[in-house]
Amino acid sequence: VKSDPIPEMPGLSVRIGIHTGSVVAGVICEQKFAYDLWGDSVNTASRMESHGLPNRIQVSAAFYELTRDEYVYETRGILPFKGKGEMEAYLLEGRRAPVAVANAQPANPQ
Repeated sequence: VKSDPIPEMPGLSVRIGIHTGSVVAGVICEQKFAYDLWGDSVNTASRMESHGLPNRIQVSAAFYELTRDEYVYETRGILPFKGKGEMEAYLLEGRRAPVAVANAQPANPQ
Protein backbone atom coordinates (compact mmCIF):
# COMPACT_ATOMS: atom_id res chain seq x y z
CA VAL A 1 0.00 0.00 0.00
CA LYS A 2 2.88 2.37 0.73
CA SER A 3 4.81 1.59 -2.45
CA ASP A 4 1.75 1.56 -4.73
CA PRO A 5 -0.92 3.84 -3.19
CA ILE A 6 -4.48 3.92 -4.47
CA PRO A 7 -5.31 7.51 -5.54
CA GLU A 8 -9.01 7.11 -4.69
CA MET A 9 -8.15 5.98 -1.13
CA PRO A 10 -5.57 8.36 0.36
CA GLY A 11 -4.43 7.35 3.82
CA LEU A 12 -5.40 3.70 3.35
CA SER A 13 -3.46 1.39 5.63
CA VAL A 14 -3.64 -2.36 6.11
CA ARG A 15 -2.43 -4.87 8.68
CA ILE A 16 -1.60 -8.48 7.80
CA GLY A 17 -1.25 -11.33 10.29
CA ILE A 18 0.26 -14.72 9.41
CA HIS A 19 0.41 -18.01 11.33
CA THR A 20 0.92 -21.60 10.26
CA GLY A 21 -0.92 -24.72 11.32
CA SER A 22 -3.88 -26.99 10.71
CA VAL A 23 -7.27 -25.67 9.64
CA VAL A 24 -10.64 -27.06 8.66
CA ALA A 25 -11.98 -25.72 5.36
CA GLY A 26 -15.33 -26.09 3.69
CA VAL A 27 -18.30 -24.65 1.87
CA ILE A 28 -21.10 -23.21 3.98
CA CYS A 29 -24.70 -22.27 3.10
CA GLU A 30 -26.97 -23.91 0.57
CA GLN A 31 -28.25 -20.87 -1.32
CA LYS A 32 -25.21 -18.65 -1.68
CA PHE A 33 -22.08 -20.75 -1.37
CA ALA A 34 -19.22 -19.40 0.70
CA TYR A 35 -15.87 -20.99 1.43
CA ASP A 36 -14.59 -20.62 4.98
CA LEU A 37 -11.73 -21.70 7.26
CA TRP A 38 -11.95 -22.61 10.95
CA GLY A 39 -9.54 -23.56 13.68
CA ASP A 40 -7.02 -22.33 16.19
CA SER A 41 -4.54 -21.43 13.43
CA VAL A 42 -7.12 -19.12 11.83
CA ASN A 43 -7.74 -17.48 15.21
CA THR A 44 -4.01 -17.02 15.82
CA ALA A 45 -3.51 -15.40 12.40
CA SER A 46 -6.46 -13.12 13.14
CA ARG A 47 -4.90 -12.08 16.46
CA MET A 48 -1.58 -11.40 14.72
CA GLU A 49 -3.43 -9.08 12.33
CA SER A 50 -5.56 -7.30 14.92
CA HIS A 51 -2.58 -6.62 17.20
CA GLY A 52 -0.27 -5.67 14.32
CA LEU A 53 0.93 -2.29 13.16
CA PRO A 54 -0.48 -0.34 10.18
CA ASN A 55 1.12 -1.24 6.84
CA ARG A 56 3.13 -4.06 8.42
CA ILE A 57 3.03 -7.86 8.30
CA GLN A 58 3.10 -9.46 11.74
CA VAL A 59 3.79 -13.17 12.10
CA SER A 60 3.67 -15.76 14.85
CA ALA A 61 6.74 -17.52 16.27
CA ALA A 62 5.73 -20.71 14.43
CA PHE A 63 5.74 -18.92 11.05
CA TYR A 64 8.96 -17.10 11.95
CA GLU A 65 10.71 -20.42 12.67
CA LEU A 66 9.66 -21.78 9.25
CA THR A 67 10.80 -18.72 7.29
CA ARG A 68 13.61 -17.02 9.22
CA ASP A 69 16.31 -18.30 6.85
CA GLU A 70 14.63 -16.60 3.88
CA TYR A 71 13.23 -13.43 5.45
CA VAL A 72 14.43 -10.72 7.84
CA TYR A 73 12.28 -10.00 10.89
CA GLU A 74 12.14 -7.49 13.73
CA THR A 75 11.02 -9.00 17.01
CA ARG A 76 8.13 -7.39 18.85
CA GLY A 77 8.76 -9.58 21.87
CA ILE A 78 6.11 -11.30 23.97
CA LEU A 79 2.71 -9.62 23.58
CA PRO A 80 -0.67 -10.30 25.22
CA PHE A 81 -3.28 -11.59 22.76
CA LYS A 82 -6.96 -11.68 23.66
CA GLY A 83 -8.10 -15.27 24.09
CA LYS A 84 -4.60 -16.62 23.41
CA GLY A 85 -2.47 -15.42 26.31
CA GLU A 86 1.04 -14.20 25.70
CA MET A 87 2.71 -14.99 22.40
CA GLU A 88 5.88 -13.94 20.63
CA ALA A 89 5.37 -11.83 17.50
CA TYR A 90 7.65 -10.65 14.70
CA LEU A 91 7.38 -7.96 12.01
CA LEU A 92 8.45 -8.89 8.50
CA GLU A 93 11.19 -6.55 7.24
CA GLY A 94 11.86 -8.13 3.85
CA ARG A 95 13.48 -10.96 1.94
CA ARG A 96 17.08 -11.88 2.72
CA ALA A 97 19.62 -11.18 -0.01
CA PRO A 98 20.38 -14.31 -2.01
CA VAL A 99 23.63 -16.01 -1.13
CA ALA A 100 26.01 -16.34 -4.08
CA VAL A 101 27.31 -19.85 -4.56
CA ALA A 102 30.76 -20.07 -6.14
CA ASN A 103 31.64 -22.88 -8.53
CA ALA A 104 33.68 -25.17 -6.33
CA GLN A 105 36.63 -26.95 -7.92
CA PRO A 106 38.28 -30.04 -6.45
CA ALA A 107 41.54 -29.33 -4.63
CA ASN A 108 43.47 -31.99 -6.59
CA PRO A 109 41.84 -32.46 -10.00
CA GLN A 110 42.92 -35.65 -11.81
